[in-house]
Amino acid sequence: MPYFLCRLATEDGSVFSQSCFASSIQECKKHFESEGICILSIKRDWKRIQLPIFHSKKKIKDKDFIMFNQELVALLRAGYPILKSIKLIIQRVKNEHLKELLLLIEKNIQGGKSLSEAFTPYEKEFSTVYIASLMAGERSGNLVGTISRYIDYAKIVSQTKSRIRSALIYPTLLLLFSFFLFGLLIVFILPRFSSFYDDFEAQLPLITQVLMSFSLSVRNNLFYIVAGIILLIIVYFQMKTNEKSLIILDRIKLIIPYGRVIWAESAISLFSRTLGLVLEGGISLLSSIGIACHAIPNKHLVQKMSGLSELIKNGGGLSESLKKADFFTPLSLDMIHIGETSANLEGMLREVADVYDERVRNKIDTVVSLIEPVLIIFMGLIVAGMLLSIYLPIFNIIRVVK
Repeated sequence: MPYFLCRLATEDGSVFSQSCFASSIQECKKHFESEGICILSIKRDWKRIQLPIFHSKKKIKDKDFIMFNQELVALLRAGYPILKSIKLIIQRVKNEHLKELLLLIEKNIQGGKSLSEAFTPYEKEFSTVYIASLMAGERSGNLVGTISRYIDYAKIVSQTKSRIRSALIYPTLLLLFSFFLFGLLIVFILPRFSSFYDDFEAQLPLITQVLMSFSLSVRNNLFYIVAGIILLIIVYFQMKTNEKSLIILDRIKLIIPYGRVIWAESAISLFSRTLGLVLEGGISLLSSIGIACHAIPNKHLVQKMSGLSELIKNGGGLSESLKKADFFTPLSLDMIHIGETSANLEGMLREVADVYDERVRNKIDTVVSLIEPVLIIFMGLIVAGMLLSIYLPIFNIIRVVK
C-alpha cells in the first residue's frame, strides 16, 4: 500500500502535516474524518516509494516489538479496549515496517476480527509463538498475563542472540583484517619484489619461489577470483531463500567442529523455553509441539523432529519421543521426564532452557577466547613467512655483491 502526505488542521486551528499509510485517498480521508480532523489536502508521498531494485526484506527489531507489547499490556491493564490501544501505540511507533503492519492489523480488528486473528496473516513477521500466545490469552481470558509471559520469553531470547553477536564481533573483525592484510601483501607488495629479484637473476630460496608464483598467479587472475567470490555470495543468499537449500546449509553447520554441540544445545534451549511458554498459556501438548519446533533456528534439526507429534499422538511420552530426534542430551531428557512424572512439565522446561542457555553461553565464550590467540598466531605466521621469503634473497644478493 502507498503513503499519502496529508495537510491537516485540528479544531483549535493548528495546522500540521502527516504521512498516512492507506490503500487509497478515500480510505485516508475516512481515517482522519473519523478522528474529527479537518483535511486540507492529500497527495501521494513520492519520497517514500521504494524502487524494486533497492528493495530489501524489512525486519522488525526485537526491541521495537518488545516495546510494542509492553505498551499494549500497560494500556490493557489501564482498561483501554484493544482497538483504542493499538491506535494509540501506532502514533508512537518509530519502526516504519512495524507501523505499516499495525495499521493493517488495526483494520482487521475494525472488521470484527480478534487480536490473534488480526495478527495471523503476518505470522512470518511476528512468529508462530506470538500468535499462539495471543490465542492462548484470548481462550483463557487472561490476555495481559499471556502477553507479559511472552515479553519475558522474548527478552531472554533477544538477550541470548545479542550476547552471541557481541561475542563474535571481535574475532570476526580480526579474521577480516587478516584476510585484508594477506590480500594486500599478495596482490600489491610481493609482485614488486618479484621484478626486483628478476633484475639480479639470483637463485631464490624455495619459500620465495612458491610465494612469488602464488602472488603472480593471484594478481593475473584477480578479476576471476573476485568474480568467483561475488558469485558465491550471490548463490549463498539465493540458497537462503529456498527451504531445501536452507536445510542443506544448516546441515553443513552441524559438521563444523564444536559447532554441532552449540547448535544442538541452543535448539534444546529454544524448544524447551517455547514449549513451556505455550503450555502455560493453556494450549494442548500436541498443538504446542508444532509451535515449539518452529522456534528452533536450525532447519535440519527441525526436520529431525517432524514425526514428534505423531509419536505423542500414538501414546508416547514427550521425553521418549524427543529421544528419537537424536540430538537431545541425556540430561535434558531426564529433566523433561521428571517434569512429566511430577506434573510440573512447564516449570521443568524452563529449568532445561536456563541450564542450556548457560551451557551455550559458556561454550561460545570458550570458542571466542580460543579464536583470538589462534587468529593472532595465524597472522603472525603469515607476516613472518612473507618477511622471510622477501628478505632471504636480499641477504643473498648483498653477499654476492660483496
